[in-house]
Amino acid sequence: MRDCVIRGGRVVQAYGVSVQDVAIEDGRISAIAPELPGAAREIDARGLTMFPGVIDDHLHFNEPGRAAWEGAATGSAALAAGGGTAFFDMPLNSTPCTVDRVAFEQKRAALERASITDFALWGGVVPGNVGELAGLAECGVVGFKAFMSDSGLPEFPRADDLTLYEGMLEAARLGLPVAVHAESEEITSGLSRRAREAGRLTARDYLDSRPVIAEVEAIQRAAVLARAAGCKLHVVHISSGRGVAAALEARALGTDITIETCAHYLFFTEDDVLRIGASAKCAPPLRDASEHGELWRHVLNGGVDVIASDHSPAPPSMKTGDDFFAIWGGIAGVQSTLAVILEAGHYERALPLERIAELTAAYPARRFALENKGGIAVGNDADLTLVDLGKSYLLEADRLFQKHRISPYLGRTFRGAIRRTMLRGTTIFHDGRILVESGGKLLRPKR
Repeated sequence: MRDCVIRGGRVVQAYGVSVQDVAIEDGRISAIAPELPGAAREIDARGLTMFPGVIDDHLHFNEPGRAAWEGAATGSAALAAGGGTAFFDMPLNSTPCTVDRVAFEQKRAALERASITDFALWGGVVPGNVGELAGLAECGVVGFKAFMSDSGLPEFPRADDLTLYEGMLEAARLGLPVAVHAESEEITSGLSRRAREAGRLTARDYLDSRPVIAEVEAIQRAAVLARAAGCKLHVVHISSGRGVAAALEARALGTDITIETCAHYLFFTEDDVLRIGASAKCAPPLRDASEHGELWRHVLNGGVDVIASDHSPAPPSMKTGDDFFAIWGGIAGVQSTLAVILEAGHYERALPLERIAELTAAYPARRFALENKGGIAVGNDADLTLVDLGKSYLLEADRLFQKHRISPYLGRTFRGAIRRTMLRGTTIFHDGRILVESGGKLLRPKR
């Protein structure tokens, strides 16, 4: 007898959506078909839609060292409540940053103790650590992250062009991608300095200091370096239609490039920053309605590969003040990624459910070589989320599982309520409650 059968849900797979039973044995999907034989345990999914668990390839849970901002326990709980089963933790803002073997092992141990979802780790590329990349690869990183502009943390300095190029050469030798925060340091720092010296410190001044051209130029430069190095390039949190167009042009020229955007760029515009304030501050910033529309056009046309959260939380004391430049520039949204894509994508723009599963699970699993992850298929891990697409809810603070209940999504209504999230066949979230305290495992790419 099978361990579990999930009965009668609408199953979202790459080739379509159909009503099926899903059987689970030893944490993996063992059969998908109508009217499967009985099991030791059965879950009634009639009326629900089953997606593969969200794989969030870009977030900051800040553990060890800054768990007061967010830790893996609260962060992974919020991810699970939003339908997520795995995350890729960036090499900052934890302390120490993940730039060598020692830091990797400290973070791995901390996350194994605390996370209720599976996780992978990014290594960092910073000046002086190119010799550490091979050791990080042996530890199991999914790739290496570099900032092309100031990261906001002195312990994780930006990679100048030589550091980035040499890091890409080494990453190519190791067979791993390099992810870049693509904004021009010269443009952003120069405009920011000019504004602050003139006493222009408002949200509007901050938005003006990080124009779209700063993103476009950095994407083009990173793509040239990656193409010369023979390196796989992953451009994180592209905020604009023109940014995606630059990445697509680079792909046409031969760069092996992945295009990631984030839920907040698809849900908000710069007008929302002016209205909401600090909880909507991020870098790159939210864009005007024209760029927002073009970004959506690329999503709908298949030009975007991955949608992530870039969950970058901070304590309330760091999200307030009269100087908008000094406020922490990160959006806390790990629980809302799937909700945003369903609401703004599926309901408002007819984005197919199969495409949503691709953007949030299948593509990140494939690009980062995660075995048995990313789709509802026989042999894959039973990482699943059951969604009531017919149910609407108002996002209020008491629904959030993250450490600090700060979110620009508060007060918005979403269609599609997460009813259950399962990791390797075990229910970790059900009807508003977290049911486990640990269990997450390190995911290593197949090399």
